[in-house]
Amino acid sequence: MEPLTEQQIRASFVNCSKGEAGRIKMPDLAAVPWPDLDFLGWTDPGAPQRALIVLPGPTGVVLRRPDSRRTSMTRSSMCRVCHTGHTADGVTLFVAPLAGAAGRQGNTVGEYICTDLACSLYLRGKRQPRGRLVRQEETLTLDERVDRAMTTLNGFVKRVTSGR
Repeated sequence: MEPLTEQQIRASFVNCSKGEAGRIKMPDLAAVPWPDLDFLGWTDPGAPQRALIVLPGPTGVVLRRPDSRRTSMTRSSMCRVCHTGHTADGVTLFVAPLAGAAGRQGNTVGEYICTDLACSLYLRGKRQPRGRLVRQEETLTLDERVDRAMTTLNGFVKRVTSGR
């Protein structure tokens, strides 16, 4: 992913007001490993229930995560974006308000994504899931896995922007 500026990121959000976008706490953009990312994802440290993703373009989406609750460490889940298996708390159902009037009425869509939003790093083997789970080897190349992940994310963002 090409590096983005704070201004580009704030202007990219499709499902929040300009005021809300202005209040989002940005990650340290100088520390972001841009060459290893297919999309930028982070949790707002000022609002831990709010997470954000920005796809190349850029197109940004504000997400909400449910309140944290205790989960069984023996149960496992799989991210729908990068297909990494995690212990139960490693995957979260993120929900995004729809863009436009539908979102203002409270309509949302959701997707199961790595809790830390580090799918790009899991795809490249630069991060491993916690616990005893290891990433399953696939016959797909890295480019094919990245294409699959971005197809899933682009489909999710399309559902957000379509307002349906």
